[in-house]
Amino acid sequence: MDVRKFAVPEILFGAGSLEYAGLCARRFGAEKVFLVSDTGLEQAGWVAQVLEILRGQGLDWHYFNDITSNPRDFQIVEGARSYLEAGCDVVMAIGGGSPMDAAKGIAMLASSGGRVQDYEGANRIQRPLPPMVFMPSNAGSGADISQFAIITDVERQVKMSIISRTLVPNISVIDPRVLTTKPVDLIVSSAIDALSHAIESYVSNLASTLTEIHSLKAIDLIMTWLPCAIEQPNLDNLEKLGTASTLAAMAFSNTSLGMDHALAHSLGGKLDIAHGLIHPVLLPPVMRFNMAACPAKMVDIGQIVLGHRLETHEATALAGIEKLEAFFAGLDVSTRLGQIIGDKQSLEKLCRMAARDVCLLTNPRDATVADMLNICKEAW
Repeated sequence: MDVRKFAVPEILFGAGSLEYAGLCARRFGAEKVFLVSDTGLEQAGWVAQVLEILRGQGLDWHYFNDITSNPRDFQIVEGARSYLEAGCDVVMAIGGGSPMDAAKGIAMLASSGGRVQDYEGANRIQRPLPPMVFMPSNAGSGADISQFAIITDVERQVKMSIISRTLVPNISVIDPRVLTTKPVDLIVSSAIDALSHAIESYVSNLASTLTEIHSLKAIDLIMTWLPCAIEQPNLDNLEKLGTASTLAAMAFSNTSLGMDHALAHSLGGKLDIAHGLIHPVLLPPVMRFNMAACPAKMVDIGQIVLGHRLETHEATALAGIEKLEAFFAGLDVSTRLGQIIGDKQSLEKLCRMAARDVCLLTNPRDATVADMLNICKEAW
């Protein structure tokens, strides 16, 4: 018998759902909330709104914002120290992937101690975490749904993938109103990240019927609604992207990802660039490489991207990848690796780092360092 597990948080979805965040914390017996966010959300007014919601529930709080994009290991250590010293009992985060990943890391160290590096990889967290209530401000990272946390090891200049069922937040409060204050470039990069989650989870060697339906619907929604959201970033269009991101996260959290993300973690750790901007460069050549291992699934993706099938399966799959490349090219993002990396000499080292990334284990086709180097050269 093939036994599968499917882990997701409780989800509150819809305009106005943010108002229930304090009540969600109350359900866990909260007295003092540790709130993680960043200056962007402060300037947009969402942090003040969350604090007012907590106040309305009679909750005390400690606010922590000493994090950067691609959160660093030392920031997690400082956050855990602050959590313990403040005597908090529930972790809450509002923001994109960086505040939410940081909040997960803080909850992990506050409960289990040690170094962030001790938990790199899969299933290394042994103790339960404090209750977590997350409120995403983008439609892409999926950190509010997934059992992943991505933390940068500053010394090694690599993004560590930490994977554990205990990292799935207890409750995700997804209010698409928060997306309306995001600039268009962040809407685009977030949606591209979600699209990569959907595609890689669909072809993952851990995919199942439980995940595949979420992956395919997410691809369809993003291809249809991202152009609409760029032209008119209104609540209706952004809600569709929020749905797509949630579906993609429900899939990849339970299947893991693949070579595209293994390389993206390596490149992002070295270059400290936005995660979503790496996928338009690497995802198409990775899909071409993987096609030999999962031709039927690449046809499914091609049909969604194209809107129809061609005369042969191979033609449909390849035309779908070409259409995806054209889609990315129309989004005003970099589509060649040489546009984001100045030094071609570092590619082999980056590929060797990617070979140790846990996401590579679920890529549908085995890949060596040489294979990944060839893909990077193709993308150059």
